[in-house]
Amino acid sequence: MKSLCIKTNNSDLLNYLLNELKELELDNVCFSLCQFKHYKNIIIHYTGENEKLFLEKISSILSLLIIDELEESFINKIILDYYFYFDSNERKDILNLCFDIMSNDFSDIFDKKFNILHNIFYNFLLNNRNLYLQGFTNFRLKPYFKILDDIVSEAVNCFVVEKEYLEFVSLLKLYINSQDSTCNLVHLIYSSHEEDSILLDENKEIIDTSNNNLNAKFLSDISFSNNDYTLNTLLTMLPKEIYIHLIDDYIDDFVNTLIAIFENRVHICTDCNICNLYKHSTIIK
Repeated sequence: MKSLCIKTNNSDLLNYLLNELKELELDNVCFSLCQFKHYKNIIIHYTGENEKLFLEKISSILSLLIIDELEESFINKIILDYYFYFDSNERKDILNLCFDIMSNDFSDIFDKKFNILHNIFYNFLLNNRNLYLQGFTNFRLKPYFKILDDIVSEAVNCFVVEKEYLEFVSLLKLYINSQDSTCNLVHLIYSSHEEDSILLDENKEIIDTSNNNLNAKFLSDISFSNNDYTLNTLLTMLPKEIYIHLIDDYIDDFVNTLIAIFENRVHICTDCNICNLYKHSTIIK
């Protein structure tokens, strides 16, 4: 017979464990909740012969308990301990980014977390009958916390880049709204699959955007796309209207940046004489 005792006074964790044990698909298992001097204890007895399977089942329950019930509080603690200089709203944004990162690669990240936790619990329960949950999570889950640390670090980097991007866009919007336009119309021939785009003036003559002929004073220290010199040219000319001719009919991050900066000056076009000409030409290489 194998007996285990799981100690905690957290009612949410106790309820989670009791519900999971009720659904446990394994015969010869009985359990009870007992109140001792300092802790409430879930006592589990297994009288079957497959002790390995029993420990694997309990380890799975405990691993999911960590992920389902405690992980958010762990991530919040990491953010607060190491990135305390962000305000409360920024920390919430970073937390949301952490969950976005985990959901974007859910299967791989979840499997990695679960397998690490499962191995830790299983190896501990092989040789121990008593498991104090708070102490266990504080001192025995370092490999799991390393994964969370990496996720938080990635989320912070994404947050900082996005924040700087929004500040960059905001400053440029203030600039263009405070300046007079120097031309009426510019055409942007653009494909998300090509490194170079083409600018045409209102007479449909090509505008030189090479860095040798421009003062790149509007370029950010952060490169958001391969079209920085195109953006610099538009900010230098400040056209009243910008027609973006999408050769591949796809609005990517660079086009969204132009829309964010120039707002209602931007018009998207996918089917006009200019679009059709460049769609069937080899000018964009």
